[in-house]
Formats: sequence, C-alpha cells, structure tokens
Amino acid sequence: MKRVALLGATGSIGRQAIEIVEAHPELELCVVASGSTPLDGIDAPLKQVGGDLAELLERAKPDVVLNAVVGFAGIHATLWSLEHGVDLALANKESLVAAGELALAARARGAGRILPVDSEHSALHQCLEGRDTEQVDSLVLTGSGGPFRGRTRDELVEASPEEALAHPTWRMGPKITVDSATLANKGLELIEAHFLFDIPHDRIEVVLQPTSIVHSLVRFRDGATLAHLGYPDMRVPISYALTYPERAATSLPPLDLTTLTLAFESPDVETFPMLALARAAGERGGTYPCTYNAANEVAVAAFLSGRLPFLGVAELVADALERADGVPARDLADLVEVDRRTRALAGERLPVA
Repeated sequence: MKRVALLGATGSIGRQAIEIVEAHPELELCVVASGSTPLDGIDAPLKQVGGDLAELLERAKPDVVLNAVVGFAGIHATLWSLEHGVDLALANKESLVAAGELALAARARGAGRILPVDSEHSALHQCLEGRDTEQVDSLVLTGSGGPFRGRTRDELVEASPEEALAHPTWRMGPKITVDSATLANKGLELIEAHFLFDIPHDRIEVVLQPTSIVHSLVRFRDGATLAHLGYPDMRVPISYALTYPERAATSLPPLDLTTLTLAFESPDVETFPMLALARAAGERGGTYPCTYNAANEVAVAAFLSGRLPFLGVAELVADALERADGVPARDLADLVEVDRRTRALAGERLPVA
C-alpha cells in the first residue's frame, strides 16, 4: 500500500487524483489539504484547510506527496518532500521555478525523487527514462497555444477573463488557464524543465501543437527524436506519478491514430512576450525566476478581477524583472522575502481599483 498525501485536493488536479486513488487498491489517501475550500466530501484520516503544510506532512508520514497547490504557496511542501526523501509527484511547477537551486540542493541532501505531473514534463520524464543527459541534444515542450493562438496584439486589447478561460483542449484551474493564454505556462515549464532534467535553457525549445496530442519530445544526439502521444487528459500523468514505476491501468481508451492531426507551429513571442521573458529570467538565474513567478501571480489575479488588461500582464512582469536585482537566495527565508517584495512592488504598479 502506498500512502498518498494530496495537497490542493479540491482543484482540478486534486479531483482527478482522488479518482485515480479510488481506482487503485494499492493507493490510499493518508492526508488531504486545501487552501480554503472545505473538504467535507473527501474521505481521509487527516484533513486540513489552510495552515502549515510541512507540519501536516510531518504528522502524515506519506510515501508520496502529490503537490497540486497553486503558486508559490506550494514551496514548503516541495522542499519538505525533497529533504525527507519522499517521492514528490509535482504538479506545482511554480515552487520548482522559484526555488530552483534550493530545491535541487534539498533533493541532493534527502535523495528525494521528483515525478513530474505536468503533462509535458511527465512526457519528457518517460522519453528520457534510463538515459544519460549527455545523450540528449535538446528537449521540445509542446503547447496548444491557448484560446488566443493566432490573434494579434490589436485583437487582444479588449480580451476578457471569460475569453482567456475558454481553453480549447484542457480543463484546468483559472490561474493555469490564464497562464496558457499568455504563454506564461510555457515559460514556467521551460524553467522547470531546466531544473528537472539539467538541460540548458538554450537547448529547450517550445512549439505549438494545437490538438494537444503530442505532449513533448526529446531529440537525441544520434538524430533520433522520441515523442510522447496521448489524449489531453491529466489522469494519465497523475496515474503515472502515483503508481510509478508500475504504470497502472486507467480508464482512458487507446489512442486512435487514424483520427489525429499533428501540425506544429512556432509560438508568437512578440504578441505573447511572457515566454521570452521567462527564458531571459531563467538564463539570468539567481532569483529572477522567483521574481517572474511572483509578478505573474499578481498580474493574473489582477486580470481575473478586472483590474488589469490582458496585455498588461506581460507589461507588469517585464517591469518587475527590470527592477529586480536577481541576487541568489541563500535559503528559503531569502526566497520568501524576494517573493514578498516582488508582490508588493507589482501591486503598487496596478491601477487603482
């Protein structure tokens, strides 16, 4: 029996994770947590709404932590899991983006294992399994392009939150869906892939694959390219991470190859500058990725509440990066301070409500 700690239990990933656990007798929930939503309909020995996640994990003693918390708030659970050598099923990309080197150091100390839950990074993990990174030429992250793919900047001036939340292929929470619309999600995934797989940023490419069938690819030094294909359904990477290395069965049908369209295209980084901003932040290193993440969280919340136009999201993040010093964090306290300071400065730049 594998004891699962589910953090972010009431979100999209959390709800699907519960479905996976209920379908597999070898999995059991030992604890569930949410940020603010009641957990009345979920059966688990330990439940917590809000509060200290690291302390909760200490009490629960899980075998695997599924971190599906939204945003920087998931960082404490990520570091706890890695420090304690507990398998980390990571859906909270922001914590790895922001923590970066601190997370890698914690993994080295505790020998914690990261099993990515993002569909793109799960795909890369599967394509790379058992292979040295020296054999890799480059990684290719795919994305649908979101609901605004193909639009011009002029067409996005009046883009509404409702339009941004109408994702063409995935059903996700509001923050990640807006990130998909701005291409910030691909930017965060690029930085995350760098830390997960130890590949330089300039050898990580992003391409759009609108039907979301090809989840990512790996190019190898011998000229071969391996791709991971599957329907756009998060139950697959969730199941892979929770049952690894067994690859348990799911209820999804086999992929029907005769119905697929696999066209690819380059992202429009001029209309959607969040991807280029993330690449620059990742290459600069230090706490620039933390600044990028914090400013983006502020900007997305402001857009969803109607305080910021869609194109203002990238403008706010670019401004935060210009004013940041990027000094590397010595410890978690340093990182938390960078996150706090960035949020405060970004908030000052928002239009008055």
